[in-house]
Amino acid sequence: MTFIAKPILHHPSLTRNKVGFTRRDYEGRISTLCAGCGHDSISAAIVQACWELDIEPHRVAKLSGIGCSSKTPDYFLGASHGFNTVHGRMPSVLTGANLTNRDLLYLGVSGDGDSASIGLGQFANAMRRNVRMTYIVENNGVYGLTKGQFSATADQGSKSKKGVINHDSPIDLVGLALQLGATYVARSFSGDKAQLVPLIKGAMSHSGAAFIDVISPCVTFNNHKGSTKSYDYVREHNEAVSRIDFISTHEEITTSYAPGELVEVEQHDGSTLRLRKLHEDYDPSDRYGALAYISKHHAQGEVVTGLLYIDPEATDLHAALHTCATPLNALDESLLCPGTEALAKLNASLR
Repeated sequence: MTFIAKPILHHPSLTRNKVGFTRRDYEGRISTLCAGCGHDSISAAIVQACWELDIEPHRVAKLSGIGCSSKTPDYFLGASHGFNTVHGRMPSVLTGANLTNRDLLYLGVSGDGDSASIGLGQFANAMRRNVRMTYIVENNGVYGLTKGQFSATADQGSKSKKGVINHDSPIDLVGLALQLGATYVARSFSGDKAQLVPLIKGAMSHSGAAFIDVISPCVTFNNHKGSTKSYDYVREHNEAVSRIDFISTHEEITTSYAPGELVEVEQHDGSTLRLRKLHEDYDPSDRYGALAYISKHHAQGEVVTGLLYIDPEATDLHAALHTCATPLNALDESLLCPGTEALAKLNASLR
């Protein structure tokens, strides 16, 4: 397989962030996906978010499974840690890595086939255990690598490129994430960078399981009339619950949003997520209200986007397991093997 490499040298005038990197430093290889694929827009949003957050690339671990979406980590954060797992198994591998080294920022990228079909159980348990991670599903409603069959997220009644009607009920990963206990739940559209970038920034600064479902049209198999995952359909039926911005701590806070209520949510790293409500009756801290809201608008054929739910007091799996502050992979033998006396005491407590 031949890869086309990007030039190593950058123009000296490129703007650098606080840790000395240009936006180019957060890119990866040149994409081999179809021209116009929504997944490439998501990759660009991840690059922009990490650059704006001043994240050092070596602090990020990106993991994926199998599918078009799972190829995309090769196209961003080329200097970060990366691991491509088997189909549907990304969450468990990420969980193990997270427990071993809590100092890294974990970014899991998956697809609707990878997470809603073979990996559904893995997705559910990652959300239920509140593993600290940013979990992005690039949702196009089809299996792009095997010629466009309906995936488990395809809406009932939607039409395939060949004219076949989907009769199965869809799996709503946003609804599942809310029910299972995820503490940051959002939905966005790959074609809406202004919304998607701050959502990713907020997710990567969140202290628990952060899930973002991104409608990402497949230009080859699912961008036609009759598809509910096409560019035209999402643009025509997008119901945004909020306009948001993400402001790093210790910086001047500015906004150009229209008049309306403003909710400021302080993240555990000291940064602030600013949520501008567009609907007076929408409360992003109400988990069950969010479920009811998206169900109501789905029945009307609308795609609800924005920050749907956030728990500002979220804790992660390490807090639940009472692990030590030092990453497990940094513990020396004296701490990992405390001796026969300690082992005997532990065995006695289990009798």
